[in-house]
Amino acid sequence: MVKIRLKRMGANKKPFYRVVVADSRSPRDGKFIEEIGYYNPLTEPAEVKIDVEKAKKWLTSGAQATDTVKSLLKKAGVFEAMAVKQETIELEATESEATESEATESEATESEATESEATESEATESEIDSAEATESAVEV
Repeated sequence: MVKIRLKRMGANKKPFYRVVVADSRSPRDGKFIEEIGYYNPLTEPAEVKIDVEKAKKWLTSGAQATDTVKSLLKKAGVFEAMAVKQETIELEATESEATESEATESEATESEATESEATESEATESEIDSAEATESAVEV
């Protein structure tokens, strides 16, 4: 399983963390797949820099963020950006469904109009036939 987690760097008593994407089986400070940002808790306020695009890519690919990294991602606005993107996708899907349903409704309306025209022409033909029959009966 792929995780987004912190990798500790820095000297004794002066921690500095990198936010990395790593296999869950690799050690905390060991091999990682990609570095997506860093976190410095010693500065006031704590410095957090995360590449939002890379984080979104890994989260949508199924990577699981640790609890600490989740809070850092929230501070960096990654989840907000993903929510906005998701809302945009849902809105586009809704619009396309609405467009498809409008097209279906217009096709149904056109077919109903064609059917009503055919019914009207049949009614007109039957009126003409009955009028001719009445005329021929009067002539006899």
